Amino acid sequence: MKSNVETAEIAQPYAQALMSVAQSKNLTEEFGNDARSLLDLLQNSQQLRSLIDNPFIAPDSKKAVISQISEGGNPYLRNFLLLLVDKRRIFFLDQILKQYLALLRQLNQTVLAEVSSAIPLSPEQEQAIKERVIAITNARQVELETKVDSELIGGVIIKVGSQVIDASLRGQLRRLSLRLTSG
Repeated sequence: MKSNVETAEIAQPYAQALMSVAQSKNLTEEFGNDARSLLDLLQNSQQLRSLIDNPFIAPDSKKAVISQISEGGNPYLRNFLLLLVDKRRIFFLDQILKQYLALLRQLNQTVLAEVSSAIPLSPEQEQAIKERVIAITNARQVELETKVDSELIGGVIIKVGSQVIDASLRGQLRRLSLRLTSG
């Protein structure tokens, strides 16, 4: 498997090309929604992931599945996906879509906050986290990517770029332990 740097170098030009098409057709948000749906589908369907990642499956078979998945959707995005099959770059699809979403966030002055919590967050808690992140980053909008991590015991960990805010019970216990052992 390729390293992350090599994958990023391959995926970036395709993501930029997709953004260019989206901007020229005034469809950046629609492409963003489609990209999120596709990423979700790739994450939740092991069969689809296997089909895309397998180099021994004929390109025509991959194209048929992609055409079925994108039926009724945006024709520009469908053509882009078919082009990825032709160029033998379809197995970079998840990275291309993630980089497209990063470009879209940059365009919209939106930051991505990755939030880990011990239990699922309520809409009020999500809104409070968004407001806190906006105050810290001066971004226009915040996109939350939430996941539940039962090892946290309680609280949340918020990661925005390289900045990490650890407000978890596990983190507080670790800091307390460090203070007690160093004193």
